[in-house]
Amino acid sequence: MDIEQLIKSGFSVREYRKDSIIYEPGGLPRYVYFIKWGEVRMVTVSDEGKEFIQGIFKSGQYFGEPAMIVNRRYLAFTIANKNSQLVAVGKDQFFDLIKQDPEFSTGLIQTLSHRLFYKSMMLEELANEKAEHRLLTIINYLLIDVKAGEPLKATRRELADMTGLRVETVIRGVKVLADKKMITVEKGKIVKAEAFAG
Repeated sequence: MDIEQLIKSGFSVREYRKDSIIYEPGGLPRYVYFIKWGEVRMVTVSDEGKEFIQGIFKSGQYFGEPAMIVNRRYLAFTIANKNSQLVAVGKDQFFDLIKQDPEFSTGLIQTLSHRLFYKSMMLEELANEKAEHRLLTIINYLLIDVKAGEPLKATRRELADMTGLRVETVIRGVKVLADKKMITVEKGKIVKAEAFAG
């Protein structure tokens, strides 16, 4: 979906400062949010206050549609990782987009399938006690969307929050994987990973 086209069609742009909460668990879905620029993370928070990242959304992407489609309350927080500009599209307008734009509908199915695959993968990984296995799986997954030779932009903190590991464990795990030649690190950034064997 061309976000500029949404703006030309009359949808307003909302600004969110870094660390602003866009919506939180228990809220009823009113909008699907398209990111003009910026970055947003979706997280669940444990009773101890630890965040577990469900997803990170960047410029050109959208979020909030699953709860809207099934008319269920939100299960997670969405928080601006950076100063961001979002275009909020209401329920009726969002369903009009689905009905009137076959390309958007196909893209929506692909997006939802991608997220379902990610959730399934992470559930399986959380059952695996080997930190290295969890790390390598998420690194391989994230590198799918990175051009060859470019570095993975996820921080050690984000890798920890995605895998349920401590930051210290991630740092050690990255070093172990690099020593085993299972990932390639250049200037402190992960640029390549091998499939896990075993």
